[in-house]
Amino acid sequence: MDYQVKQIAKALDAEVFGDGDIIISGVAEPSQAKSTDIALAMDAKYAADLPKGQAQVAMLWPGADWQALGLRAAIVAPRPRFTLSGLSAMVDPEQSVPSGIHPTAVIESSATVGQDVSIGPFTYIGKDAIIGDHAQIGAQCYIGSGVTLGRDARLREAVKVGARVTIGDRFVAQPGVVVGGDGFSFVTPEVSAVEHVRDSLGEERGDITAQSWSRIHSLGSVTIGDDVELGANSCVDSGTVRNTVIGNGVKCDNLSQIGHNVQIGNDCLICAQVGIAGSARIGNHVVLGGQTGISDNVFVGDHVITGGATKVLSNVPAGRVMLGYPAMKMDQHIETYKALRRLPRLFRDVKKLQTAIFKPTGKK
Repeated sequence: MDYQVKQIAKALDAEVFGDGDIIISGVAEPSQAKSTDIALAMDAKYAADLPKGQAQVAMLWPGADWQALGLRAAIVAPRPRFTLSGLSAMVDPEQSVPSGIHPTAVIESSATVGQDVSIGPFTYIGKDAIIGDHAQIGAQCYIGSGVTLGRDARLREAVKVGARVTIGDRFVAQPGVVVGGDGFSFVTPEVSAVEHVRDSLGEERGDITAQSWSRIHSLGSVTIGDDVELGANSCVDSGTVRNTVIGNGVKCDNLSQIGHNVQIGNDCLICAQVGIAGSARIGNHVVLGGQTGISDNVFVGDHVITGGATKVLSNVPAGRVMLGYPAMKMDQHIETYKALRRLPRLFRDVKKLQTAIFKPTGKK
């Protein structure tokens, strides 16, 4: 869709300079921009590439001299990157599902499908499922029995939603998402070696005779709030008895794993390859960096941030910034790492001191 520069600025509550009537049809990096694109030069280091492209219009940072950059117009916002979220939504061509219900889709007679819903080929909608208005469900999706899917949901290809899952409005699931699979919950007839190791912190293994694992079935399901997004191939397991719960506004990156009985608060950001073990509780506005691991049954307080590959093995108070394995306050971890790097030099210095102090008898 094409827009005038002034239309874009008005929609984004941004300021426009120059010719606001120029028509824009796309967004591009400065070096690759065509004459009909708006170039994303939101910092001076990006603006240096404007001469390599053909952009007439750019999104700039506050105080930028748009005329000196050879532009015919510019859009300026106090926080350009945040404004980009609105701009990208305006020009996104999306990978939308063709309107209507594909003839190969299978919808059980007891299911309720809302108004203006699109359902792609080879998708199945189970018994008593409820699909909200304006939902877009891609090809080869599976919606289990008793599922409730809110308004304006967007499910990409091959999304699977298990039985009795409840999902709020404006849900987004990228390709391969699985919600409502069984939790990873198994038990042995006798106390297992794993349990002994956990309780004794590795000092005792107990009987190491091989034991068979028995499944604890997932009787619960999953409850997901409004405005939640799950990245490609991420998984949310059903609860053992009560539901696994994800609050409003949570955004999960690709390949994230949320275990059974986990509770996640509102507006959390969960980056790629994060694993949250069963029955962990995550507060509000928490950010978990890529490959963070959260141990089972621990609590992570509100506004906690973890750096990449952090392993959280115990409760974390609200507001902490954590890093490392095991997780510790980031500043302490950095100091510890600095000290670790100094150890070889320290050992060399100690050896020199030992040599100087403990000289062989009779030598000076």
